Amino acid sequence: MVLKNNYVTGKYGEELAKKYLISKGYKIIEINWHYSKNAEIDIIAKEKDTLVFVEVKTRKTLNYGHPFESITESKIQKIHSAILAYIAASNKKYKSYRFDGIAIIGLENPKIEHLKNLGQY
Repeated sequence: MVLKNNYVTGKYGEELAKKYLISKGYKIIEINWHYSKNAEIDIIAKEKDTLVFVEVKTRKTLNYGHPFESITESKIQKIHSAILAYIAASNKKYKSYRFDGIAIIGLENPKIEHLKNLGQY
């Protein structure tokens, strides 16, 4: 079943992204924070005084395009709503807030690409 394989691939990518962020000095705050049925933030992490909201996209190959290509305007709007809801609900305030993307390409010897500042709040 393709959906199950995609789900497993996505979870694998999120785990790699989490380990990558930790190796770069980030502190993980939340994983898979749900705002609504259609809006989820994959990883919420702290980097110094900045709260970072991370969208993780994983692809086994580039045959169907780069992972970042799947972060569409519609997806960004849903993430934006979730970020604003998280900030409003949080009782902890940070110096700054940022939205990043992490692409995981390949399952064996994966390549990790991290784009910072896709949005600031």
